[in-house]
Amino acid sequence: MRLFLTAVSLAALTTLPVAAQWLNHPTPGIPRNEDGKPNVAAPAPRTREGRPDFTGLWNGPTRSVRPDASDVRPWAKEVAQQRAEDFFKARPAFRCLPSGPETFGASSTATVWKRMLQTPSLIAILNDDLTYRQVFMDGRTLESAPFPTWMGYSVGRWEGDTLVVESLGFNDRTWLNDRGLPHTEALRMTERYERPDFGHLRIDVTFTDPAAYTKPVSFVVNMTLAADTEMLEAVCEVPSDDWVGRASDVRIGAVQVAADVLAKYVGVYSGFWAGRPRTVHVTLADGQLVATIEGETTQLLLVARTEALFDSSEGLSYRFIRDGSGRATHVVEIHVSGDYQYERQR
Repeated sequence: MRLFLTAVSLAALTTLPVAAQWLNHPTPGIPRNEDGKPNVAAPAPRTREGRPDFTGLWNGPTRSVRPDASDVRPWAKEVAQQRAEDFFKARPAFRCLPSGPETFGASSTATVWKRMLQTPSLIAILNDDLTYRQVFMDGRTLESAPFPTWMGYSVGRWEGDTLVVESLGFNDRTWLNDRGLPHTEALRMTERYERPDFGHLRIDVTFTDPAAYTKPVSFVVNMTLAADTEMLEAVCEVPSDDWVGRASDVRIGAVQVAADVLAKYVGVYSGFWAGRPRTVHVTLADGQLVATIEGETTQLLLVARTEALFDSSEGLSYRFIRDGSGRATHVVEIHVSGDYQYERQR
């Protein structure tokens, strides 16, 4: 993960000076308020055919599928556990490969970016990792057994003002989410796109794969129109081939920290990570610290390196800043892209 994040950060840094003028370029032809800012509450635009027009640049926080554990087949659980033990180094995005279904709601960076281009017969969806999708609107149907590809095949239809997209034909080399959940080549995806006003886009996503999951798995992606800016590429340049170690190695060399010391770290910490709000909940479970990122379900078990520094199996580290009584006032989340300090809220 550290190598991959470094590659992404360097790619962004080298691109920024050339494209900086585009990052603040006003988007022409959009409704604006008196202060000049985009009027996100204005009515959604429509095409000449009277359909909602989804054309535009959209972004939003990463939101990936998190099925209930009871709905995951035993073999799929085992695969996900093995991938977690290996620090997720086989994740397609970390190997500089297309991410397939994972890109429909998640990203290898902090924000999901998508540019949609709409015509009556074809809708193109461009991702910041340089992958793309083609949604055919010309009445064709999906083949029953298409040749498997990284991004699959998609056809769309209208149900009133809702765009319904059906996709299949994914190879099984991609993941369903960033936590290592697998899928088979029988995976089918259904998306329902709605644009309630000018500035907002809602996508309901459902994955169906009976061989891996006992019931369909669904989640919602909420995105906003990214006006007056541009999408920069986020390209993996250094694959994870040389990563070493396993999650179990984190526990080697761990130190014991007294329970009363750990109790002073329990709390809710908030700040900004990569320009976006981020909240970390720190709790105690069976005598060990656990960190949970707000909005996610994964619990990060924290292993003590010193009395105030902790590692996790996710490749993140946390350092607690304490006052004179030993109570934590801040926590620093340590990434290869930088250290992010969050203030204790309670």
